[in-house]
Amino acid sequence: MAPRPNWKGYLKLSLVSCPVALYPATTTSERVSFRTLNRATGNRLRRQLVDEQTGDVVEGEDQIKGYEVGKGEYIRVEDDEIKSVQLESNHTIDIEQFVHRSEVDQLYLDTPYYLAPTDRVGEEAFAVIRDAMRAEKMVGLARVVLFRRERIVMLEPRDKGITVTSLHYANEVHQAANYFDEIPNLDLPKQMLELATHIIEKMTGTFDPEKFDDRYENALIELIRSKQKGMPVKAQPVQRQTNVINLMDALRRSVEGAGAKGGAEHAAEKKAEKATPARKAEKTEKTTKARTPASKSRTRKAG
Repeated sequence: MAPRPNWKGYLKLSLVSCPVALYPATTTSERVSFRTLNRATGNRLRRQLVDEQTGDVVEGEDQIKGYEVGKGEYIRVEDDEIKSVQLESNHTIDIEQFVHRSEVDQLYLDTPYYLAPTDRVGEEAFAVIRDAMRAEKMVGLARVVLFRRERIVMLEPRDKGITVTSLHYANEVHQAANYFDEIPNLDLPKQMLELATHIIEKMTGTFDPEKFDDRYENALIELIRSKQKGMPVKAQPVQRQTNVINLMDALRRSVEGAGAKGGAEHAAEKKAEKATPARKAEKTEKTTKARTPASKSRTRKAG
């Protein structure tokens, strides 16, 4: 079952348009979340906004947004006044330009969404826009208002739908020169580069996100499980990285380690390929059952 959409409106290309919905493509609901409690009573605490001068609690109906124009001086803006700011992008994703995907710098990518048609009548128009982009190997650039802000978005065909990725504005991305200019240009020995290249070759594989577990999340689940059983919590030893004294020696030892690791991972991949879908499903079911009730209390991303 698809999640609730974050936005509903129209996708528009010139005079072609169709009703669409925008859905979150990622989630954080599986992360362990904690509540803040009163240490003495064990009761859950709730946050309240207080007047910084009087210390009095201010209820929701007495709260108003303010834009600071000077120290302690604000222009007050009502919620209705903010809602009155109408842009076409409030309700329409109007594609303004097409570019090659390689031209969009990774630094500008923000949040991914899925875009899908919302009725049968608009499916043909949606498919035309999607397949035309795919045929030309282009992505579309448009604007849309999300969470009370107009955002630049990139539209890209994916399977039978379209992914929409919100982009940062130019003034939101720091210039690399501010951080990299002071790094000196070094004339590296050829042998060092050859050893480093050899390590990369030995460790080269294919991207599979399922290979990467959230080890911190798993450690939190184990901590909660231990406390639930009344067992003492054991501190995990942490290996500290030391400064490299002899870079050439470290590279040689890394080559040996990468060779051994690469062989073991290759064998593991071959073994995994032989696993049947039923075994994989059984493994997933066991992992789900292993989670404690406490780990199922999750945060929900605000829509």
